[in-house]
Amino acid sequence: MTRYQQQTDADLIMSLREGNGDAFAEIYTRYWKPLLAIAYNHSRDKIIAEEIVQEVFIGLWNRRNELYIDNINAYLATAVRLSVFKQYVRQKRRDQIKEQAAGPALSTWDEEKIYTRFLQQHINGIVEVLPEKCRLVFKLSRDEGLSIPEVAQRMGIAEKTAEAHLTKALKVLKLRLNRPYLWVIILLKILMP
Repeated sequence: MTRYQQQTDADLIMSLREGNGDAFAEIYTRYWKPLLAIAYNHSRDKIIAEEIVQEVFIGLWNRRNELYIDNINAYLATAVRLSVFKQYVRQKRRDQIKEQAAGPALSTWDEEKIYTRFLQQHINGIVEVLPEKCRLVFKLSRDEGLSIPEVAQRMGIAEKTAEAHLTKALKVLKLRLNRPYLWVIILLKILMP
């Protein structure tokens, strides 16, 4: 029997504060089984329970100079329960992240729809302040899908005039839209009949 086995918890704590490894080993020997039981009772996982108890003892050693402990048994039991709770919170957060990652297509699709709706409203706002004929040519071309000859015929203007109004509308859009929206202008030009 070593001299530390005969010491009280208070004496062991004092020796631990002085950095005595043998005192630490005695505290570990006295309390690891009951702490493992507490950790397992709360976590229902032997490996997690063992890891938690090890972390608590590592924390005890690392902070030995900072701790003022009256009751080592209560302190360690509380530390284990707190660690189990932290483990539970971390696992719950991991599960939430996995759940979010499992359905990115749906959330990305929703974000894309919202972004598209916002962009369309922004473009509509710009189109509304265009000169009347420009606005009409743009709407007939883009909203109704008419070609330049069809727009010209419906409005009773020359095709070159309809094309000039559409070009002017696209230039205004290009100037008024911020950089992230430039791809829309490129798309509009590609789709331009």
